[in-house]
Amino acid sequence: MAKASMEDAELRRACAAAIASTGAKEEVVFSIRVAKGRGIFEKLGRLAKPRVLALTSKASLRVLKYSTGGVLEPAKLYKLKHLSKVEVVSNDTTGCTFILGFDNLRNHSVAPPQWVMRNIDDRNRFLLAVLNICKELFARLPKVVGIDIVEMAIWAKENTPTVTVEVSSDNGPTTEVPVKREIKVTVEKDLVSQAEEEDMESLLDTYVLGIGEADAFSERMKKELHALEAANVHSLLESEFLIEEVLQGLEAARACVDDMDEWLRIFNTKLRHMREDIASIESRNNKLEMQSVNNKALIEELDKLLERLRIPSEFAASLTGGSFEESRMLKNVEACEWLAGAIHSLEVPNLDPSYTNMRAIREKRAGLEKLKTTFVKRASEFLRNYFSSLVDFMISDKSYFSQRGQLKRPDHADLRYKCRTYARLLQHLKSLDRSSLGPLRKAYCQSLNLLLRREAREFANELRASTKASRNPTVWLEGSTGPSQAPNSADTSTVSEAYAKMLTIFIPLLVDESSFFAHFMCFEVPALVPTGGPALNKKGAKDHDDDDDDLGIMDPDGNDMKPDSGTSELGTLNEALQELLDGIQEDFYAVVDWAYKIDPLRCISMHGITERYLSGQKADAAGFVRKLLHDLESKISVQFGRFVDEACHQIERNERNVRQIGVLSYIPRFATLAARMEQYIQGQSRELVDKAYTKLVSTMFTTLEKIAQSGDPKGADIILLENYAAFQNSLYDLANVVPTLAKFYHQASEAYEQACTRHIGGIITGQFSRLFEFHRRIEELSFTITPEEIPFQLGLSKSELRKVVKTSLSGIDKSINAMYRRLQRNLNSEELLPSLWDKCKKEFLEKYDSFVQTVMRIYGNENIPSVDEMRELLSSL
Repeated sequence: MAKASMEDAELRRACAAAIASTGAKEEVVFSIRVAKGRGIFEKLGRLAKPRVLALTSKASLRVLKYSTGGVLEPAKLYKLKHLSKVEVVSNDTTGCTFILGFDNLRNHSVAPPQWVMRNIDDRNRFLLAVLNICKELFARLPKVVGIDIVEMAIWAKENTPTVTVEVSSDNGPTTEVPVKREIKVTVEKDLVSQAEEEDMESLLDTYVLGIGEADAFSERMKKELHALEAANVHSLLESEFLIEEVLQGLEAARACVDDMDEWLRIFNTKLRHMREDIASIESRNNKLEMQSVNNKALIEELDKLLERLRIPSEFAASLTGGSFEESRMLKNVEACEWLAGAIHSLEVPNLDPSYTNMRAIREKRAGLEKLKTTFVKRASEFLRNYFSSLVDFMISDKSYFSQRGQLKRPDHADLRYKCRTYARLLQHLKSLDRSSLGPLRKAYCQSLNLLLRREAREFANELRASTKASRNPTVWLEGSTGPSQAPNSADTSTVSEAYAKMLTIFIPLLVDESSFFAHFMCFEVPALVPTGGPALNKKGAKDHDDDDDDLGIMDPDGNDMKPDSGTSELGTLNEALQELLDGIQEDFYAVVDWAYKIDPLRCISMHGITERYLSGQKADAAGFVRKLLHDLESKISVQFGRFVDEACHQIERNERNVRQIGVLSYIPRFATLAARMEQYIQGQSRELVDKAYTKLVSTMFTTLEKIAQSGDPKGADIILLENYAAFQNSLYDLANVVPTLAKFYHQASEAYEQACTRHIGGIITGQFSRLFEFHRRIEELSFTITPEEIPFQLGLSKSELRKVVKTSLSGIDKSINAMYRRLQRNLNSEELLPSLWDKCKKEFLEKYDSFVQTVMRIYGNENIPSVDEMRELLSSL
């Protein structure tokens, strides 16, 4: 036993050291070794996972495990206040396995902890320690299942463990004295006390002999119960005098209680009256205090309201009669900001709705509206006169415009600088009265329109006067001009450069003016000039630095105004820009007309320049500039269309000539025209030129067909093949790089082949008419009768065949020479003769080969020259 106690003490010390290592300050009051299992491990003989259970002074159950080195370390912690159930597992016949159920386990799907003790004594020791702690600290016991609580009480009585207590003496060292410590289980509900247990045992011992006769035992128990009841009644009767004394005492106490109740009722009435008086006093006091607070708040609110209604004298002077000079603008802007804020502060929700109908508020609002109307009228009249005077001053000074021998770029930097002085004023006018901006915008547009039109007119006039270029004739495809002559091809590039310079100077200017106008006149639209700007010169580079048109406009609160891209003012702005820039397009049209008169082909270059500027413009508020470029593009297209129509008329005049031989004059001249048109395209859109090619070439081919049909039928094919060949020869290089011309090149090639086939076929048929006529008749009869019957038809006998062959092929060399001379005599272009003669020999051999095969199929082996003999003969000639 002493050894067991020493082991227990050593185990507690090890547990205390393991718990202290975690930083917890708890005293170990009980510890025991157990095994953690689930029943199945016992059957397999594997009681794995040895553990130590320790009860601490803080009513907690700590589970400790052995580390790899055999040292205890904390594993889990359970609070005994959450212990709801102690159950001994019924499957374990030894009774050493039990389960502890805790009501705070989060995962109810996990089985509660199950432990296996070494023996029943260890189990009882541990469970009794747990139950005693629950009883003493929490005044409750967990539910005990699967174990007889009486047996536990008996075991606790019989097994009082001996513990070692350290005792120190006065004259000697400290000694350890073994002392028996009683283990008891105190039960209130679920358990029975020790005395009750002894009574039950004595009772059972008394009746143990007659327990076998149930009826006799029951009867005996009833008799004893009656005897006990009679004894109780007798004892009550003996104590009657005591009961009388108790009743008398109770009556006296009742009288005292009645007197006490009467006194309390009187005191309650007095207290109620006092409470009512106190409540009345508090009510009057609260009303006075509330009235004082309300009066103070009312005075403060009235002071604020009066401050809103007061008009500072310096602002009133600026709004009613102040000057609009530049030095005074800061004060005018401050006055505008105050006026806008004052009007805004008298509107709901900035003003309490209960104040809106007050007479003072209505009068002050009317006064502010009158002040606003007066100021807006004065400022609007000043700005209208100011815009007009600025423009009049610039128009009267000729140094602002282009003069003879000097092109002057329009410079509006000074004008914009002077206008920016009043940008904030316009912004405040808009916030005060939006309708006042309409007349101001109109006045600004009318004044600046005069300046812009004057600048464009002077610049365009001087630009045309200073540009030197030889005039090119418009008669490009006239038939009267000799085929070897070429039209005047003087350099007219200065015309295109002049047009490009006009756009380079004025398109960015108009975009900048549109942007400045939109910002200056407070239009809520997005920025007009895209990133990088559209101001490009003829080489596509930026030609000037854009003016900084950031007006720095802010709202009355001092915040930058950010334009709303979804605003509805875009349409209004474009209408105003139409009025601002209307009329300036006439000077652009004049430059286009002037360039067309000098060289119509320069329309191609101008069209490309205009397209490049159009691609740099976005569909934004500068709508007039985009519309102007579209109109210029349309006008250039119309002018070029006039040139193409005139060229088509010149081509069609060739049809009226009495006799046309050889290559028509417009064929080689068109090649020259196309080459120059390609030079003017310079990588721009081909749509304009391709349409011109289509119209011109279609007219050329149609006219050629009409000329061929109106002349000698025998020479129609010669005219066609010579002209189609000339078309191909002259456009061979261009057709390789221009898809539209390549299409017409292939069309001419097909027409040339067809004309060659018809012409050569006529020559061959004319020279060997009997031979091939005989062959044609055989071919026709082959569709209606069998080949064996053909030699018996009239005119198709073998003798007729021999006559035809003898007549046609005797002197074949002379016939072939005659065919060559006929081909040579009718042809005007000698360079075509070799290729045509090769085609003629090839066509003749094909026809002759077909004739020979037909004869061999119908007439058998007739004696006629073979195809190889004929081929050698043609080669030798």
